[in-house]
Amino acid sequence: MPSLITAGLHCLFLLVTACCQTSQDSNFDPFIPYVIDGALGEESFQSEMQRQKRNMLIFDIPSLEYTVDIEVSLTDSSFLEPVKDYFKKLNLPVSTNISNVEMTISNINITTVCLPSGENNSCCSCENGYAWPSAVCSDLITCPSVSVAPDLPCGYMKEMPFYGPYCKPQTEDSCGMGDPIVMNMSVRLDTDFWDDLRDSSSELYKKYKADLEKAFNASYRCLPGFVSATVTGFRPGSVFVNYEVKAGAASFNQIASSNRIVPQYLDALYHLQEHTFTTEITNQTNFTVTPVDISEGDTVRLSCGINSTSEDVVWYHFDQIISTGFAYVTESRISRINSRSILTITNITMKDSGSSYTCAFTTSRQGLTLIYKATKTITVSPLHVTSKSNDTDVICNDPEMQTDSSLLSCCIDRHLPSLTAVWKVNGALNITGVSSFSDNCTKYKLSINESLCPPEKSGTVTTYTCELQTGHGGKCSQNIRVTYLRTAHVTISSRLNSSVSEGYPFNLTCESDVSNYDSISWKIQSGNNIKTVDCNNCIENSKFPATSVLKVKSAAQDWNGTYICTFSQKHLESSANVTIEVIPLPLKQNILTDPIAASIQCEVQRALECCISANTTEVYTVKFIVQENEFHVGKNKKGNLFCYMCNYTATECSKKKELTAYCKFINHIGQEVNSENITLHLIPDKEVSCSDSLGIGIEGTTLTKPCVELNNPDGFTRGNKIYKCSNKSWKLERDNCLSVTINNLLSRAESLVNSPEAKANLPNYLTELKNITEKEQNTISGSSANLGAIVTILSTISSIPANAEKTTIQNFLSTVDFIVADSTTKAWEDLNKEEILQSSLLLSSVENFSLHLQPVNNTIPPVSVNTLQLQGVVVTGSNNTDYAKSFSSTDDLTVNVHIGETEIRTLTQNSTIVSVMYSKLGHILPWNEPEYVNGLLISTTVSSNISQNFNINMNFAKKDSSLRMPQCVFWNFTLLGSRGGWDTRGCTTTEVENHVICSCNHLTSFSILMSPDKPSQVIFEDYITYIGLAISILSLVACIIIESLVWKYVTNNTTSYMRHVCILNIAMSLLIADIWFIVTASINYQNQQMNRDICFVATFFIHLFYLCAFFWMLSLGLILFYRLVFILHNTSKTAQKAVAFCLGYGCPFVIAAITIAVTLPRNSYTRKNVCWLNWKDSKALLAFVIPALIIVAMNLFITAVVIIKILRPTIGDRSNRQERNSLFQIGKSVAILTPLLGLTWGFGLATVIRNSHRAFHILFTLLNALQGLFILVFGTLWDKKIQEALLKRNSTSKWSSQQTRVRTLS
Repeated sequence: MPSLITAGLHCLFLLVTACCQTSQDSNFDPFIPYVIDGALGEESFQSEMQRQKRNMLIFDIPSLEYTVDIEVSLTDSSFLEPVKDYFKKLNLPVSTNISNVEMTISNINITTVCLPSGENNSCCSCENGYAWPSAVCSDLITCPSVSVAPDLPCGYMKEMPFYGPYCKPQTEDSCGMGDPIVMNMSVRLDTDFWDDLRDSSSELYKKYKADLEKAFNASYRCLPGFVSATVTGFRPGSVFVNYEVKAGAASFNQIASSNRIVPQYLDALYHLQEHTFTTEITNQTNFTVTPVDISEGDTVRLSCGINSTSEDVVWYHFDQIISTGFAYVTESRISRINSRSILTITNITMKDSGSSYTCAFTTSRQGLTLIYKATKTITVSPLHVTSKSNDTDVICNDPEMQTDSSLLSCCIDRHLPSLTAVWKVNGALNITGVSSFSDNCTKYKLSINESLCPPEKSGTVTTYTCELQTGHGGKCSQNIRVTYLRTAHVTISSRLNSSVSEGYPFNLTCESDVSNYDSISWKIQSGNNIKTVDCNNCIENSKFPATSVLKVKSAAQDWNGTYICTFSQKHLESSANVTIEVIPLPLKQNILTDPIAASIQCEVQRALECCISANTTEVYTVKFIVQENEFHVGKNKKGNLFCYMCNYTATECSKKKELTAYCKFINHIGQEVNSENITLHLIPDKEVSCSDSLGIGIEGTTLTKPCVELNNPDGFTRGNKIYKCSNKSWKLERDNCLSVTINNLLSRAESLVNSPEAKANLPNYLTELKNITEKEQNTISGSSANLGAIVTILSTISSIPANAEKTTIQNFLSTVDFIVADSTTKAWEDLNKEEILQSSLLLSSVENFSLHLQPVNNTIPPVSVNTLQLQGVVVTGSNNTDYAKSFSSTDDLTVNVHIGETEIRTLTQNSTIVSVMYSKLGHILPWNEPEYVNGLLISTTVSSNISQNFNINMNFAKKDSSLRMPQCVFWNFTLLGSRGGWDTRGCTTTEVENHVICSCNHLTSFSILMSPDKPSQVIFEDYITYIGLAISILSLVACIIIESLVWKYVTNNTTSYMRHVCILNIAMSLLIADIWFIVTASINYQNQQMNRDICFVATFFIHLFYLCAFFWMLSLGLILFYRLVFILHNTSKTAQKAVAFCLGYGCPFVIAAITIAVTLPRNSYTRKNVCWLNWKDSKALLAFVIPALIIVAMNLFITAVVIIKILRPTIGDRSNRQERNSLFQIGKSVAILTPLLGLTWGFGLATVIRNSHRAFHILFTLLNALQGLFILVFGTLWDKKIQEALLKRNSTSKWSSQQTRVRTLS
């Protein structure tokens, strides 16, 4: 087969022949000397021809068509055009036979023309119809001397020798034949910027645009695929020209080469800066994003690449440069042929959705900055699990569950080809399963086994986590909580034999093997009626073991039936039941005894009777017991009563004068109840004064009979009638019988509180209670018994939890309002004389009711009736702010309650704070004269357990502003043997004009007590105090001055020295105490809260220095005792002084410090109205009185010993005269001052006693105020040595002054 080279040589041969002939015919001499260069020499040609000939002998090859590129080199470029014309005029085809090879030349075209350009380069261009192949497109560099004419072909620089590739026939794949791209370019002109360049319609703009576009089109027309160059605008900074070049893809060198040509075609006046060219190409970058479908959490790879080298690559997020960090990682690879950069975004989020990312490749050299830019906007899809399995419950020991196990599944909302799934199990019960995957869902079938779920693990939650992974780092998970339950085994046990009598307590114990229950309920089924047990404190539940105990305090017919105990754990309920029959037996309070208390005669028969309601079918065995002796009874029916009577005759009359009898009822199951006791008084026959159908009695004695009411269905009411024997007949002294309606209310209240449906039935009962109380108000006002019964009813039902419905609260408060009306004042006076203080019980009932209020929709509604108001809040996480409530009565009295946020935060969630204001009840509670309740009464309760100190502030408006000495008090239910009384402990008082502010550290019912203004005699005692205090201070100052003047004259021995040290310190102590008393006199303690601290300090120092005075008196006595008793023993002056100072100041300080440390934290250090030690609350005054009286007693004892020693001196008494005189003076001081000081504080102790005589107050005030005068007279001036020292000092002073006058005259 002939090769392409052979064909080319044949063609060359033909071409040479033709050229020779043509030159002879056309006289074209210059052409002949030229040498036609072929690819091979002649020798090569002949050998090739021989090989072709051998080939033809072997193969029969069909004719083939070849295209051969032949390079013709001319030494003179002027022959170029003639050669072109010649080839155009050739008559083709031409056939020839060379070496038996037949060839036909069908077409000869000139494709590429190269002209010399420089030493080793040529400028090559393609002829019309031909174009450069795309393989060399990026290497085409425009010749520097390119022609401006658009119709002339563009020449490109080629190195010589040029071996191709040459131009080819123009096709769609030729260089520059694709769609053009837009290159955004700019260049700077070093000229001034004019505003006209902003206006595209201005002449300057048009001129610049035309000139520049002309130059640009000329310069860039040879870029491959060039279309146009258009100026798009100008911007300042000198002048920046923005223009677009539409052409094919161009390399950096091609653009740079074209840029260098621009100045050749532009007027130099434009001052174009050749190094400021910038080109931005936006659609020549290969930008890919992986994965295509991006999910939240994926790791995304953004890849940019260009087919060109680059110096730098920068990534942008919107317009911000991306720095490599935790979320972004960049990787770039740049070579001479291409550039590539990858941006990796880790854990992409939904915030990145819609973000645009840009990569920019930059190359700067040869005065050109070339930028390849590409931008992609990514879309991130959320990755959500759409769980087909919600949280579910599995019953482990359910046979169906074990055969058909639960199937858990979760899916996503779209298709992801690389989606995978993983299931994880987390929980105390490690129950696993088998997973499967289909479409966009994964399923997990649990392997349930009863042995894996023991009873103690019932209710355990195991979390199954379904994790779906995209395969690109993104993942999402869904937790499915599976609660494993187990049907519990429940049993009920009781000590009863399935029956119990009315009035008897009984317990039922319900146990379950599953301890982790949610709730326990008790129900009673009686026939078709099923009622839920809902009573206060009758059910006690425990977790470990799972036990519920139903405690019935008093069985009634409501408790008769089948008991169903149910343990609930979520929706699973496990129950057990037992039947209890309640056997009739009368309640103790429902047994009428006649008489209740009576007199009987010895050996005289007396009928004793017990009656019960005839509304019963039970047959009772009834016995009468008198003094532990049983008697048989007879039964008969009286109206609505069954009465059992015993005729009793007292036979042993000499032993006891009072007998006790009662009757006993026994039902058929052997359970019994005793009636109330009947008291029988034995009286002599001769003393009987009254004798009739009621009974017998002595003059002045009483007889108590029951209340028989034939209109009452029960036949009687509670209470009694008391008759008094007067003038030989029985007269009704007091009727304590309840009305029928109130008696029924009381019985129903007792039944209600012991009912299994107490809470549910309470609202209806309160409605009836309120209506009857209002209707029977006249009956209640005239009978303390009926009033007391209503109080008992309120106290009974207050322990039942009540829903905080407005109607329920209003009915309760209205009942209280009715029984505290002004019309009941006389009845309350009688009630408050009883052993149990009914007004205190009523207050306790209201507090108890408010404490047990249960919020409805997390609210407690405010309720107001005539004399009471109730407000409250529920403590939740959203309202942990101050508790502040304001109350106002009908007579415009106000009280404000405030509890700080600090206290509120200590309460548990959903606890309640309820305050109730009373405008009448405070005046029913007893108080001590002359104090009065001078404001409203307010009670505040908190359902949560509170800390020991729980601060509350109240602001009371005074009712009577003329009263003074306010005290903040609370009702202490434990005082006076639990009768209750007003107490001040834990409260501080501040008086501000017509208001009193109380700050207390506990909760209960508060009010203010105030006293009338002080009577006129108080002013007289004040005068005594102030005048005596002035005399005392002057006397003490005089004493100190005198002691200082005569000190060196009177301290010439140890005994005298110590005496005067003691006298001086006694005077100093009393002086300081009196000065502090002046300070306290200027403090109005109640009206100025700011002076409380000053009052504490003043009280401390008064206490301290009064004690110091007494202990220095003790030191004085001990010195006397020591010097007279231990006459043979001498102690140094320093030692005696040290002991005296420790005793005189150390002991008082210890006592005073302990007193304030113990009482001040409890707010009971000082009194409420004066700055002195408290007596009423803490008995702190004893810390002064006891040491003082002990010292007085000791000094009196020492005085007695001294007198005996002086009258009967011992043989060894060796005291000198001066010392004996000192001892005598000490003895006088101790003997006189001690009784005076002791007497003073003896009267002081008497003033503490309630209702003490005024004389004690006057004597105490007088003696206490004149103590300084006593010290001056009996401690100083009565001493002869001091008198002599003063006279001697006075005479010496006169003699000195006379000597001075004599010397002056001389």
